[in-house]
This record gives sequence, C-alpha cells and structure tokens, in this order.
Amino acid sequence: MNKLLNREASVVSVANRKSRELYERACEVMPGGVTANIKYFEPHPIMMEKGKGSKLYDVDGKEYIDFLLSYGALIHGHGYEPVMQAVYNQMTNQGTTIFGTPHFLEIKMAEKLIDLYPGIEMVRYTNSGLEATILAVRAGMAYTGKEKIAKFEGHYHGGSNQFLVSVNPDLDKIGSQNEPRSIPESTGIPDYFVENTVILPFNDLAATDQILRKHAKELSAVILEPVQGGFIPADEEFIKGLRKITEELDILLIFDEVKTGFRTSLGGCQEVYGVKPDLTALGKVLGGGFPVGAVGGRKDVMMISAPNGGRDILSAGNKDKGKDVLFHSGTYNGHPTVLAAGLATIEALENGQTIDQLFERTRFLRNQLEAVYKRQGIDMQTIGMGSIFNLVLTNEDVKNYRDLQKANMTLRKMIDKELLQKGIYTKPLNRYSMSTVHTDEDIAKTVELHEDALKNLRR
Repeated sequence: MNKLLNREASVVSVANRKSRELYERACEVMPGGVTANIKYFEPHPIMMEKGKGSKLYDVDGKEYIDFLLSYGALIHGHGYEPVMQAVYNQMTNQGTTIFGTPHFLEIKMAEKLIDLYPGIEMVRYTNSGLEATILAVRAGMAYTGKEKIAKFEGHYHGGSNQFLVSVNPDLDKIGSQNEPRSIPESTGIPDYFVENTVILPFNDLAATDQILRKHAKELSAVILEPVQGGFIPADEEFIKGLRKITEELDILLIFDEVKTGFRTSLGGCQEVYGVKPDLTALGKVLGGGFPVGAVGGRKDVMMISAPNGGRDILSAGNKDKGKDVLFHSGTYNGHPTVLAAGLATIEALENGQTIDQLFERTRFLRNQLEAVYKRQGIDMQTIGMGSIFNLVLTNEDVKNYRDLQKANMTLRKMIDKELLQKGIYTKPLNRYSMSTVHTDEDIAKTVELHEDALKNLRR
C-alpha cells in the first residue's frame, strides 16, 4: 500500500512541474505555501490558471472537469455569463464597487431569502459563512442570556475558536456515543471554548435528547449542519425530533446551511425536511463566487441586533439606545457587487426546471459511479442530497462521523490522486459538487475515468 501511495505522489509531482515550482516559491512567502489549510494536499496542491464552465486549467496547461467548484460555491460553474454580466452592470451602472451606505440590493436579496427560506423573517449580511455562524451563535447567546452552545461531532462551522471543537477528533479520544468528548481541533484554542461547547452525536436522537436535557439551563443554542459535511443527511425523524426537543427546552436551533443552501433545494434543507430553525447561516452559493454570508431567522431574535435595541426604528433616536444591543458590523457587509452576483445566481436557478434538472443529473452520475465500483468489486456508496454527494468506500450504513471513519480512506485518496492525473478535479477525500453547466460529455468522461483509475490501481 505504501508503495502505491509513493507512486501516486511522484506521478502528481512529475506531471505538474510548474505547480510544484510555484508551490515551492509560495512556501517562501506563505506558511505551508497556502492561505487556507484546506487547500493543501500531498505532495503539493495544483496551481490553477483559469476556469471556464465546468473546467479548470492548471499552470501546466492541463484541463480538469471540476467537481470541487470552490467547495460548492460555483453552482453555475466558472465564468457564468449572467453572473459576470450582473457584476459588470452593477459596477458600471452604480459607478462604484461599494457605497459604504445602505442600498437597494440589500433589500432585494433579503426579500428573496425571506421568500425562499421558511425559517427566515429578517436578514443580516456578513462576508463569509464563518462570520455568519459566529453572528448566529452570538445572537443566540444574547437572546437567551446563556453562554454555552451545543454542536455535533464531525460538523464544521468555520475556523473560529467556538467551532474548532470535535470536527475531526481522534477515535481514541472521543469518548462514548452517548457522551462524546469536547476535543480541540487546533492549538491556540482557549479552554473556555472547549468547556463551553457541548458535543452531540449526530443522527442519535435518544443520546442527543439526554445530553440536551442535562445541559438545558446552560445552553443558548444548538448548531448543526443538516447534512453533515455536505453529504451525510440527517434522518428525518432525528431532525424533526431535535426541533421538538429544542423548542421544549427553550434552546435556539441554528441551521448551518452554508454548504446546503440552494444545493439541496432553493429553500435549503429546512424546506426539504419541513423544519423551521430559529436562525439560519448561509454562504457559498449565495455569493455567486464572491465572499458572502448571511444570517436570517425569527424576527424577535434578529431584532436584538438592531441599533436601537429592537424599538421602533423610525421613532427611536440615539438617546433611546438600549444597553442590551447585540453589536454586529462590517465595512463590506451587503457588498453590492457580491449581492448582484448572488441575485443573478439565484434567479438562474429559479428559471424553468434548472434546479430539478441539476438534481436529476446528479442522481444519474451517482448511479453510474456506483455501477462502476460494483463492476470492479469495490464496496462504495454515494451519499448526499440534491447536487452534492461523496463517494464513501464502505457497504456499512453511514449516519455520522464515527460511521464515516470505518470507510477505506486510504484507497479513496489513492483513487482521487489517480483521477487528478486523468483530469477529474476535487481535493482528495472531498465531496463532489455538481453544476448546471456539467455536460453529458463531462458525466460520461467522469464515469469512464473512474473505471480507468480503478483498473490502474489493480495493476
């Protein structure tokens, strides 16, 4: 096995000579040669030069069918004309990239989100999904007056201290399924965040219920990815049960739909499951390829961030400003260029049968890939929802982080590196995101190259 892994590493390095050279240069000016740890993989990441439609092109001139799509943000692929035109029109017609003041596009996007998402009554903008989850949790703490939160083992909500707990914990440290331990994911995380973050087992309603009741008086909110990692869906019974428990215990429920927003339905997972969270965090697709985030939710919770503390905005002056106002700000919040791109992205999904066709094509690709692996005698199942899925090399049920660890990650990584050399791009071990511009030819070639990769690894 080690010989195979070493072979794959050497093949990647030789075939991507310019990428290797640029990576070595990047290491001189950026720690580890990257600006985000998730962009790194061994022996070195591939440096891209341009993108068009469903394709990426690296600095060595190699073409890839892109299934990473900037971790799902580019639901219409690279350089989508309506989005590019919307950005151009905004900058030329409005004469600036940013006002630094309120503007109409903020209202238009908020109205759109309120119309689409069952749990959203009011909206605040941020500049990333991480900022959105931070604001959602702060709002929960401010509204309830309680300092602890609960999150689920294996769920990722961005790289802040509050959330870098039990995302990818070592199996020998995580404790029992009934009472998972809070494990810091990084150095530099103060004990406060570990001690004030309660860890829950995903898709285990009985254990979750028990833990929440134990900590109910301390917990302001429960935050979760309704689809863990973008590909392990919550059981319907679990997520509806979680909603009932949090309502009973007066704990806010926060859906992190940064990955799933617009990719599982136009109204996200909350529309699919018929469950209204108290707060929703959005990002990725919402910005059409630009940095963006938003928090939406119940009016009474959202109004705590109003500058006047929630009193009548038209009648209250600064002299009436309350002391219990949640502070939220940001120079680039509601950036007009970003919102123009996001609105064009959403409007394109709403036209005709676009999103239904995207889901249908995703299901077709998943079925074809499962057939390939079955022919090759390899246990594999595609797991996901809507236009996102992952290839998990096991025939066992996968309901949560612990189940996922039983899959053959070593073989999956080898397959991914083989596919990189054949022109299929996603970061090794990452989920697949489909776009509206992936063609029949892309799908057929992807299936063919998967079969070739599996045959090559058997030689």
